[in-house]
Amino acid sequence: MTIHRPLSRIFACLAVISLAGFPGVGRADAPAQTPSDVATLVQRLGLEESPAPVRERPGWRKPQKIIVWNVAPEAGPALQAAAPGVELLLAKDAAEAVALARDADAVLGFCSAEVLAAGPNIGWVQSFSAGVERCVSIPAVRERDILLTNMQRVAGPVMAEHVMAMMLGFARGLHFYIPERMATRWTRGLPAPGRMMTLEGKTVLVVGLGGIGVEVATRAHALGMRVIATRASGREGPPFVSYVGLPDELVKLAAEADFVVNTAPLTPATTRMFDAKFFAAVKPGAFFVNVGRGQSVVQDELIAALRSGRLGGAGLDVTDPEPLPADSPLWQMQNVILTPHVSAQSDVDDSVRMAVAVENLRRYVAGEKMLSVVDVAKGY
Repeated sequence: MTIHRPLSRIFACLAVISLAGFPGVGRADAPAQTPSDVATLVQRLGLEESPAPVRERPGWRKPQKIIVWNVAPEAGPALQAAAPGVELLLAKDAAEAVALARDADAVLGFCSAEVLAAGPNIGWVQSFSAGVERCVSIPAVRERDILLTNMQRVAGPVMAEHVMAMMLGFARGLHFYIPERMATRWTRGLPAPGRMMTLEGKTVLVVGLGGIGVEVATRAHALGMRVIATRASGREGPPFVSYVGLPDELVKLAAEADFVVNTAPLTPATTRMFDAKFFAAVKPGAFFVNVGRGQSVVQDELIAALRSGRLGGAGLDVTDPEPLPADSPLWQMQNVILTPHVSAQSDVDDSVRMAVAVENLRRYVAGEKMLSVVDVAKGY
């Protein structure tokens, strides 16, 4: 394997976990991914291919050098096997990535304005996250028509489980009983106006019926919930979603929901969309769950809705800013569940992401159709 310099120990914390069904990702001595492995991956996650092969993009050429950043050393053999004849420039940090960018044709692992500025020939960036709002805001991405691919849908299943955990936590009073247990208090009744409830028969509004949103809808429906949703790209949705509205119907639909779940990407249209007007329209006592982006919420107005009782509670995996300041009232509110932006983490997260990255690397080098291409104009 061609390596620019010895890898730093920093990569150790990013070790790739072996995933059953994708044996070439986690171990240096494992065989490469087979076509059947890839087909299973694409089908299971619902990944979308680009309409045309990347070789048809203006300016595409078989890459000679690719920066690999934020990748564990165990993944090296699988990456090199996917890119025969390509020199992989392994960067241990941002500064080294910038230093290597001058001769690079692509970047695997992170999107950086500094790297793109230092690498005039970079034509493709593979992001290891689904959210790419920072990347699409870099002028060079649009001006140079840089191909951007991301990890859309990869974390959908586990993020949906995180959402359901928060919803069930509120439904069964765990947001109250767990702190009571820590205080050694045997308190049976929830403080007013709290009440124990079942999710069956309740209505959940999924805001952003994309990859994550569909996974949430699937699980909510399985628990007997009525699912409604909004979607920017149209009214299409799975048959078990009772109604799919457009974004301008958000406030109207909020009045029907016992739970509102934000899974939308951050775009100019979704920034600060959960404001006082929205919270005034929600069904009294409804619960709000956010695994999208903190900047989609006007946080002071969320806090006001929680204090007034308009909202029964909020489950927040994302806040604005992050980390949440120590003096934020959210820390002390009894009807709030907070997690530190970890909803995408799981025991198979790294290996699935790496499987997608390896396959997209193979496709880019071969000039084939790419997976999970970002619409830069839309921002996702």
